[in-house]
Formats: sequence, C-alpha cells, structure tokens
Amino acid sequence: MKLIPLFKVTDMRAAVQHYTEVLDFVMTCPEDTLDSAVVDLGHDEMELQLTTHESGRLFGSVVNILVTDVDALFYKYKGRGLDTLSRPESPVHTSPTDQTWGRREFYVTDADGNTLRFAQVIR
Repeated sequence: MKLIPLFKVTDMRAAVQHYTEVLDFVMTCPEDTLDSAVVDLGHDEMELQLTTHESGRLFGSVVNILVTDVDALFYKYKGRGLDTLSRPESPVHTSPTDQTWGRREFYVTDADGNTLRFAQVIR
C-alpha cells in the first residue's frame, strides 16, 4: 500500500516552483506541464500530486515525512528561500523543534494551507 497525498492549489505554477525549487521535488509525469490541472511530483521515495480542481474548497492537507536529519534539511531549504517569517506564532514553522512525543519537527505550509511536517525521531 502506498499513500500519495493530493494537495489542492490555486496557482499551479507557484506551487510547482515551491515544491521543486525549494523542497527538492521533481515533476514525475512526462505529460504534466505547468498548465496541467494535476501534476505528479516525487522526491526520493515520496510522491504527491497537486491539483487546481476544486481549488475553491478543501484546503489544508497535512503530510508527515520522516527524515534522518531534520536540522540539515531545514537549513538547506532555508538557504533556498524557505520563508520562516510567515507564521511567527508557530515555533515549528520557524525552526526545528523538539516535541514532547519524541520527534524533532519543522513544518512548511504552502500558500494554499497544505503542510509538510518534516520529523526526525529523537531518543
């Protein structure tokens, strides 16, 4: 079984730019273009889809992604322009944070309210 989240976006070009230029995803379907209503993206063993269908509703999907070095990944993305000032009230949006449930996490929320939660198990 495989989970492939579907994120609704209002601006496909901006969304693809965010996921490919900042977060290392690549477009995986040769037929997809920046004008497609659905775009398939991949990164290592992860996959997700972006769609402009139903873009006026159902926003706010969340995906948890387990990684081995959450701090290195955060600084890599920050160096590429990850905006950590858009949610100053949320510590996990501004830097990796140790959580009480045994994970070190940071969150990236795109302009359409979809959140990737990058997490590393800590002991």
